Amino acid sequence: MSAYERLPLNALRVFEAVATRLSFGEAAEALHVTPAAVSQQIKTLEDYLQTPLFRRDGRKVQLTAEGARLLPGIRQGLDQLEATLQHLRQDRQSGNINMSTLASFLARWLSPRLGEFRSLHPDIELRIHTSPEAVDFARTDFHAAVRFGLGGYGDLHTEKILGDWLVVVATPEVIDKYGMLPNRGDLSQYPLIHGDELDWTNWSTGDTRSMRALRGAFIDEPISMLTACMAGMGYALSRWTIAYSDLKAGRLAIASEHILPHQFTYYFVCPKDYATFPKVAALRDWLLVQGREFEQPPLAGTGAGPKRAAKAATAKAASAKRKP
Repeated sequence: MSAYERLPLNALRVFEAVATRLSFGEAAEALHVTPAAVSQQIKTLEDYLQTPLFRRDGRKVQLTAEGARLLPGIRQGLDQLEATLQHLRQDRQSGNINMSTLASFLARWLSPRLGEFRSLHPDIELRIHTSPEAVDFARTDFHAAVRFGLGGYGDLHTEKILGDWLVVVATPEVIDKYGMLPNRGDLSQYPLIHGDELDWTNWSTGDTRSMRALRGAFIDEPISMLTACMAGMGYALSRWTIAYSDLKAGRLAIASEHILPHQFTYYFVCPKDYATFPKVAALRDWLLVQGREFEQPPLAGTGAGPKRAAKAATAKAASAKRKP
């Protein structure tokens, strides 16, 4: 048994109430108990300390010297306890949220939107850690995570944020030189960029064995791969969420009509207890709205076809070159 387990904590609270009011009756009224219950708690504390804490003279109550020495320490302890409890209550509403997600998702999709979240919730501070590994909420201080996978995260609270697609991208200049990439047939004449996360075999509808043998640059990090793509190294296979900002800016263009849904989906996950925290719910709800409003690739919705998008991006780049 620890020392804390032996402490008469309830009696300490009753002692502070009596010492503040110097009245058993008023303390009982403030604590919503009977005067007899107050007397019993004071007796319990005096027995524990083996010293009297009050002098009783009829209805008058005075602190003994020992009681006067005890009171400041009790008040300080209760003040610290109340401050800690109040901090925890407030922490449900505001304060830090520790969240984990993929570095590429943070850099290209989430970060450009965080200013809006900050404006809507200035009292919430996001602390974001990037890792491809799943979070062990039982062993860490994370409140939530955005995971990219198939779902089925055990007993965690899980909600889908948005899906993703596989798109082929290249600079307008590369598309001008080599043309749009066909989704089947011989690709050996096209400059391809390979990566760890996505393989061309995930995209091709033709003989996937031949896709594995294709030559080209290999870059194992998705954002670095897009950087190389923007430098004109060739065609890259990317997640739509990661390439979107560069496509919208005209730095890249969709380079094939073959657009496929990604097998993985982005999910917001957190322990069920944390899902009831107002600050965590605010982050979750905001992410859900952002996911619903995020633009789909051209052939995934009702927008213009990728050929038109590629041509428009190419024309935009050419126009920019002609400007003085």
